[in-house]
Amino acid sequence: MAASPSSSTAASANIVLAIFEKKTNTVDMYRPLRNYVAYHYSEREAQNVEDDLQTLKQLRYEIERHLDPSLPARRDVLQTYFKSLCLVETRFPISPDPDHVNALTFVWFDAFKPKQKASQQNIHLEKAAVLFNLGAVYSQIGCSYDRNTVDGRRQASHAFIAAAGSFAFLRDNASMKASVGNSTTVDLSVECAGMLEKLMLAQAQECVFENTIAKGSTPGVCAKISRQVGIYYEEALAALNVAPLSQHFEKSWIVHVQLKAALFYAEACYRYGLELHDKEEIAEEISRLRSAVNVLTEAKKSSKGAAVQILDAIGKLEANINRNLERAVKENDRVYLMRVPSPSSLAPIPSFSMVKPMAMNEVLDASKEKMFASLVPDSSAKALSRYTEMVDDVIRTQAEKLQQASELTRVRLKEMELPDSILALEGNFTLPTSLKEDVEAVQISGGPAGLEAELQQLKDLRRVNQELLVQTEELLQKEAREDSQFRSQFGTKWTRPQSSTLTKNLQDRLNRFAGNLKQAAESDGRIERSVREHLALMSILDARPIESALPSLARPIMSFDQNEDAIVGSLKQSLRQLETLGAQRAGLEDMLKDMKRKDDILPKLMTSTGSYDDLFKKELAKYDHICDEIAQNIEAQEQLLLQIQAQNDEFSAIFNLEDYKASREKAYKQIEAAIAKFREIKDNINEGLKFYVTLQDAITNVKQQSNDFVMTRNIQCREMIEDVQRQLAGLSFQDKNPGASFNSNYPSVGSQNQRASTQTDPRPQAPYYQPVEQPPVAPYGHHAPPSYGGPAHHQPPPPYHIPPSSTAPYPPPQVHQQPPGNHEYGQPAYPGWRGPYYSAQAQQPGSVPRPPYTIPSPYPPPHQSGYYKQQ
Repeated sequence: MAASPSSSTAASANIVLAIFEKKTNTVDMYRPLRNYVAYHYSEREAQNVEDDLQTLKQLRYEIERHLDPSLPARRDVLQTYFKSLCLVETRFPISPDPDHVNALTFVWFDAFKPKQKASQQNIHLEKAAVLFNLGAVYSQIGCSYDRNTVDGRRQASHAFIAAAGSFAFLRDNASMKASVGNSTTVDLSVECAGMLEKLMLAQAQECVFENTIAKGSTPGVCAKISRQVGIYYEEALAALNVAPLSQHFEKSWIVHVQLKAALFYAEACYRYGLELHDKEEIAEEISRLRSAVNVLTEAKKSSKGAAVQILDAIGKLEANINRNLERAVKENDRVYLMRVPSPSSLAPIPSFSMVKPMAMNEVLDASKEKMFASLVPDSSAKALSRYTEMVDDVIRTQAEKLQQASELTRVRLKEMELPDSILALEGNFTLPTSLKEDVEAVQISGGPAGLEAELQQLKDLRRVNQELLVQTEELLQKEAREDSQFRSQFGTKWTRPQSSTLTKNLQDRLNRFAGNLKQAAESDGRIERSVREHLALMSILDARPIESALPSLARPIMSFDQNEDAIVGSLKQSLRQLETLGAQRAGLEDMLKDMKRKDDILPKLMTSTGSYDDLFKKELAKYDHICDEIAQNIEAQEQLLLQIQAQNDEFSAIFNLEDYKASREKAYKQIEAAIAKFREIKDNINEGLKFYVTLQDAITNVKQQSNDFVMTRNIQCREMIEDVQRQLAGLSFQDKNPGASFNSNYPSVGSQNQRASTQTDPRPQAPYYQPVEQPPVAPYGHHAPPSYGGPAHHQPPPPYHIPPSSTAPYPPPQVHQQPPGNHEYGQPAYPGWRGPYYSAQAQQPGSVPRPPYTIPSPYPPPHQSGYYKQQ
């Protein structure tokens, strides 16, 4: 039985490391800094910055004494003090120089070997130590949260991420400066800061993994997150095992990180194995689990001094892995019989990082601080502005040179049609982007080969419409025949209106629909003929890829010196060199911008005692090597372009490039013509499909009206037969059994004797006719069947009439409006048509009917399809 994936054995090893702060000696910063201000500025300036000096003194005192035991308060003090140090650095030159602040010496002890200390007369050691302590406090905050809860683990993860950001900031901005000189400590080195960053990221990712398990995520997701925990620990372990850290940390540190790395690698294998088992990839599952067992076994060999919780977690995880391994081996031996691969042959388990170091630039940004704002000399500010303008001029000039060189390359290559001609020779040539997109759109829509299926859809829809039309006509004809039969049997007693009178409007509409279908069939035929006629033209669009239909740049049939390969090879090599030069230019431009961003000479300006011009010359000289590289790059490009021009001329002559260009342009035009014709036919087919669908709705509506009419007439028929029977019975009451004689000649109405008025549509309806000079005693005279046609003086609009709009190219034919309540469907026009699609009704005087399809002219009018147009 596999161990439940919802429980985490690694999560039970909830042991994380916190970093202790560095210790320092007491330093009086107030007196040396005030003396410097009074001497170099004035006593008034010293009095103006008195509050700032007192604030700085108090911050340094809190750093030394830990006045507030609260970790968040300690964090805030460290951040504020670091910002203050950034401001001090730009205004007070601290060094052994007699003209500088030379009475300040900072002393800091190593956090991991407290007997070792560093002592320096510069502010870099102080800033590096404060950054280290900030990362240490963040790590302690992370350990202070209750990591047995989801929210506690989330808060702990954020704290470890901030700690990683602090150590990363230390590594990138302060470690190198603090390591200058003989008096340094290992804990502030670049290597140690990088190791602590990875350790904090590992602990942050570990908290995320525990929450992922708590949420019940899938084994695959848990495996990826667990694997990244192990990777972070492995990176920290690699740094601990090499100088200068290998002899600096206690053995328990290395054991802890080593066991954690092994534990989370095995956890990842275990979770990944669960996913593999669900996929029935038993062989790989066995290999992964064996690899996990081996790693745990090896790690336990050097577990002396490890925390009991970690050893218990390793034991539980190993038991789960062995249980799943035993099950997988049995299943493989009995069922799957797969060959188990070697662990070394397997791909690494996928990993996914959920954490990254916090960006500390904004947190530690001192640009908005007001401390010592009055101490910036005006001369220094003006000098800095002038230097910045000089740097901007250098960068602007060099950037323009780089851009001009890149543009020259692009234009020259386009003139020589490179590298397109080389690609065409290798069979890798592609269409222009716009043309290729058009071809892809055609192929996605089915291409010319798919037109047959769409034509078949037209036929099927036309057949369905014809069948509906026939069914409706037969329905009305049947009712008319029955009415005629009863009329001939009963003679003048059969007083209801004839069917032909009542169904005239329906018959007219059906006739119009029949005319529409006939015209549509002719138009469909024209489309089919057009497809057959242009199928050869459009067949090029079915080529996949479309480039296979293009002419290829072939090698010459006869060659005298057999040097084609050498010419092509040298040209390709020159193009690669040109591409390399372009990449170098992009890198040089980035180097210029990055150098300017980091170029801050304000501290030098404020501490300089010589000429500003000499300082500017010295500082601008650091841009000279980039400027020289840019000049060399541009010169090399000019020489290379001349070489490529000569090689391309030789290439064009040997491979007859002009003929190839002509044939290629001809193919382009053929593809463009095929696309235009395909779109034209496609649009016409779409118009036809829309027409048939809408016409089918209209015929269905008429059929429903006909069904309603027939049903009502049948009810009236039964009622009239009953009335006639009663009249005959009243006139022939002396006859013997007259009812039997009547029923032998007329069909029986059955046992139903209810009034039709209770079975018909309850909506208010007008009668079919008004009897003239006839007493309203017959029930039929009072029955109100539904009307299926408007008054005779209202001419109905043509079927599928589209209401005129302001954007129609031509106005629709003038028709009489249908009264409300007797709505008739408007006839839809195909897209691209002007006016109604079909119009089977009588046209207005002077108008010409517009059939749905016409013979296409070679040049269709603007804004009008070539197949569907007005006549």
